[in-house]
Amino acid sequence: MNETASKTKILHVARAAGGIGVYIDLITRYTNDLKFEHIVVHEDDYETISFKNKSGNPIRTYKLNIPREINPAADLKAVIRMRKIIKRENPQIIHVHSAKGGVIGRLAAWGTGIPVLYTPNAFSYLSTPNPFKRFVFLSIERILKEFNSKLLASSPSELERGVKEVGFKKEKAFLYNNSIEPIEVAGLTMPRTWPDKYICTVGRPSYQKRLDMMIKVLAALKKEWPDIHLVVMGVGFYSPELDRVKQLIKKYGLKSNVTLLEWTDKENVHYIISNARLYISTARYEGLPFSVIEALALGKPVVATRVDGNKDLVIDGYNGYLVEGENISEMKNKVLEILQNQALAETFGLRSEQLFEENYNILKTIGLLENIYLKNRGGK
Repeated sequence: MNETASKTKILHVARAAGGIGVYIDLITRYTNDLKFEHIVVHEDDYETISFKNKSGNPIRTYKLNIPREINPAADLKAVIRMRKIIKRENPQIIHVHSAKGGVIGRLAAWGTGIPVLYTPNAFSYLSTPNPFKRFVFLSIERILKEFNSKLLASSPSELERGVKEVGFKKEKAFLYNNSIEPIEVAGLTMPRTWPDKYICTVGRPSYQKRLDMMIKVLAALKKEWPDIHLVVMGVGFYSPELDRVKQLIKKYGLKSNVTLLEWTDKENVHYIISNARLYISTARYEGLPFSVIEALALGKPVVATRVDGNKDLVIDGYNGYLVEGENISEMKNKVLEILQNQALAETFGLRSEQLFEENYNILKTIGLLENIYLKNRGGK
């Protein structure tokens, strides 16, 4: 038997931007390349990560038109094209990522007998406030769960939601926490336009990240902490609520209190997080957010909304605080409590580092994912 034939071949399907791209990149770089072969099918409308295996060699990829929104004609073409790729590659596992990758990949794999693992990284029906759309998206998730697929959740709360709301059977639901490599902070390679003391967040202005709430929290903070400053990273590609955020900044007179940064390299992001007083998240929902994991790895206290993903990473009163709903006053008070108590901030930061090492360090967790792959692979 040759070396390639002895490996478990895994075919990934995704719109590989943002956190999804990071997730796949980490998997392909840290799984044992003597045991696993990865192939990635990703969208073709913009540049994505150059995926490599553990030895640093490029892995095989295919480009596929995967529209962000529902588009019956384009989606059908994508399914047909995906079906051809599956037949050509004949993988032992198909790992589909996010809502749209999950739809295209599972429809294309239907009837092939190849096991499918589905990682939502936040279920699609959480992405809309519209009750009808929410019902439609949830219905699609419930139907597709029957397409020879199992849930590979990115967080305990996502696992629980997948079983209780989507309807995955417990024996067909697995957990692998999103994990990252330990971070070595380098210097800043971009012009610094913000003060020495600041709080920060990573997230595009969107329904999910709810930055309008964050701006309102900042406005409340300024009344008691006039020099408060917020650095927002990730303001760039697909930021549907950017104009609204800018209008709120103007409305509350916060131009000198907010820095909006477009997409920049990870080294700069890590530098900015590592030098911040704390990390803040006002998200409406998450899978298991990589930016918050990075904040833990960098020893930061975190103040976040109590939603899926956030509540897995932040233990209220232990390494930060969780805030219910859109409670501006409560979040303002929790941020102030940390800013005004350096000893508390340091204690929370040390505990964040400990939580990262115990649960989200990929050097320690990747074996769990490898075992899930081996347990669920199909035969050849």
